[in-house]
Amino acid sequence: MSGPLVAVITGASSGIGEATARRRAREPGAQLVLVARREERLRQLAESLPAPCSYLALDLADEDAPARVRAHAQECHGRLTLLVNNAGASWRGTFADGGYANVRRTMALNFDAPVRLTEALLPLLRASAPSAIVNVSSTAARVARPGAGAYSASKFALTGWSDALYAEELPHGVHVGQVLPGFIATEGFPARELLARRLTAWVVSTPEHAAEAIVDAGLGRRPERYVPRPYFLAAAARLLAPRLVRRTLAGGRGAVLTTKTGVEEVS
Repeated sequence: MSGPLVAVITGASSGIGEATARRRAREPGAQLVLVARREERLRQLAESLPAPCSYLALDLADEDAPARVRAHAQECHGRLTLLVNNAGASWRGTFADGGYANVRRTMALNFDAPVRLTEALLPLLRASAPSAIVNVSSTAARVARPGAGAYSASKFALTGWSDALYAEELPHGVHVGQVLPGFIATEGFPARELLARRLTAWVVSTPEHAAEAIVDAGLGRRPERYVPRPYFLAAAARLLAPRLVRRTLAGGRGAVLTTKTGVEEVS
């Protein structure tokens, strides 16, 4: 790779995004653009990192958000070698309760926003090739749980689009990888119920492990990474034994986890 690493990281104010910023900031010559809604958190993070950082506080679902990120990256850094589409959320609820309105708002943030941002930044990424895009999807893109259908729909879409984009951008020197986290203990989803039990604690990973997976799936050129790694078994089971997986998940409907607000900030 010629020139410095310049990375745009969305959802950078906490969780996986913050961990990714801290991980990337340790690399020699790295420059970061931190994007999230909470300006004070971004400012504090930028000031704590050893790498040169700029930040932009905005809602990626806003109409002008992609153009603002592109203008900021061009003005402050002049090039772009890595885009991490990490920002996302899940509003829990069955389809009967949340209806299309819940699907629409979830898709707007988890799928439409990264697609629109990628469209705006793709010329910069091509011009800086070899470069990379990492889309933070979810194991929910392979296996859907009751009460999280809207979230799974958005991540299924993101994963399918990522696969196609990988093939399309390969000739242009832009690698497209994806990371599929399972349960990650974050501010929005502390996973206390799972961590409290020895039988289930192993299924919960950390933002730092997800950040390492993003390194692998980015300029490390890996096509995809599950976090924790054994989660790929769930995806395999969905393909090999769909009836069994459906029945298992339907039987566990009463155990669906929720937060006090009904909102999980998952990526």
